[in-house]
Amino acid sequence: MNLSEKQNKLYSEFYNSTCKGEVLDSKVESLVGLSAAIAMNCKPCTSFYIKQCKSNGASDCEIQAVLAKVMAVSAGQKALQFKEAQSLVGSDSACGS
Repeated sequence: MNLSEKQNKLYSEFYNSTCKGEVLDSKVESLVGLSAAIAMNCKPCTSFYIKQCKSNGASDCEIQAVLAKVMAVSAGQKALQFKEAQSLVGSDSACGS
């Protein structure tokens, strides 16, 4: 399914409005984009934003720091999800002791 010409235009306008550098500089915008791309599990977006980060002056260390932060947040979310699921199951002291 393809977007209509109007929908593509509206999306492009919306996306471009987030890239104007009015608050964040281009390097920070690309690092934020990279973190969102990874969090959304979008492989083409991740590749795009890694290239953007490099072209906007982000060092390999800065990119690695973003990758580590996304991994840490993802792991934290899974730990919280585990605790929530575990509370629904109940505690049986005979399990795995």
